[in-house]
Amino acid sequence: MALSPTGHDAAPLPFLPYGRQEISEQDVQAVADALREPMITQGPTIDAFEAAVAEYLGAKHVVAFANGTAGLHGAAHAAELGPGDEALVPPITFAASANCILYVGARPRFIDIDPSTWNLDVERAAAAVGPSTKAIVAVSMTGLPVDLEPLERVRGDVAIIEDAAHALGGERAGRKVGGPGGADMTCFSLHPVKSLTTGEGGLVTTEDDELARRLRRFRTHGIVREDTAPGPTDGPWWMEMQDLGFNYRITDFQCALGLSQLPRLDAWVARRNELARRYAELLAGEDRIALPPEPRPGDVHGRHLFVIQVRDGAAARLQVFNALRTAGIGVQVHYIPTYRFPYYRSTLGYPQDACPSAERYYAGAISLPMFPSMTDADVERVVGALSDALAG
Repeated sequence: MALSPTGHDAAPLPFLPYGRQEISEQDVQAVADALREPMITQGPTIDAFEAAVAEYLGAKHVVAFANGTAGLHGAAHAAELGPGDEALVPPITFAASANCILYVGARPRFIDIDPSTWNLDVERAAAAVGPSTKAIVAVSMTGLPVDLEPLERVRGDVAIIEDAAHALGGERAGRKVGGPGGADMTCFSLHPVKSLTTGEGGLVTTEDDELARRLRRFRTHGIVREDTAPGPTDGPWWMEMQDLGFNYRITDFQCALGLSQLPRLDAWVARRNELARRYAELLAGEDRIALPPEPRPGDVHGRHLFVIQVRDGAAARLQVFNALRTAGIGVQVHYIPTYRFPYYRSTLGYPQDACPSAERYYAGAISLPMFPSMTDADVERVVGALSDALAG
């Protein structure tokens, strides 16, 4: 145990996680109030939450799901991906970005990342579109808005799905990610470590009426009450399963939490960017690491993650990671290239050397703590521990 300057035992510092939810008493009260309502699922709070997010983003349609993965699955289904189709996806992302393609019977094709952004190499992806390519899943990794402009030349032939799980509250060219002018469908996660949470939850936004209809139908077993053909003796109970959907509904009390948090989202994203600037200031002279890419002019980084690169490779990264964990700093690695997982490698036969930029990224990546209630002193603590670990 460390000693204080007076020689007395100092209290150990608390463990500092890489991410953490922000829950106020107002949030707790909002959930409690929703639980007292007659309907705690399939009720009006879901509609209210979707409408509030739509207004915030400027989006025409927002469809809430049970979690972010369910939203991605819904987007793959709405894009009408199926057996014989392929979808392009980067390997540096959470596995759900590729798994959603498998869920609908299609096949992911991994396209390398751009080393200057850590996002999908969109120029390479646009050039890789072939006869069987039906969608591109472009990930805004760490919250840095992916550049969608190069994909415009293939839009229409393929569906553009943005996995913006990290980017809620971010902006692209002055517009909120998920609003007009973006992808055909934009998917968000509302997991507790994200910028806004409903406990578990997800959102899909779109400007397309038909895509929105498919998404809503898909999240409720494929069952609808509108646009049906009841028989002469069928009454108000009539409904139709028009498609094979899933039970991917979110609850009203989860949406009550989201509604309570939404007014604070911009302030939280701003604080995340302040923390990133403080990290960058303190680490500016440290040549043994590389700092994360910065957004383009006119863009706002969602800052879900603050990822550094340890320059000396995988062995050095492991040593630094372990030293930081020992010091009570809850670092993490985001992400292992998806094709490295045994299911992709052994079961599906994906090659392990097709994405060299992804491999170089993975060899050095460490995510430092990043959440709005962190203090500047917390950042200084992380940087001090990191300097000690690099020196060791």
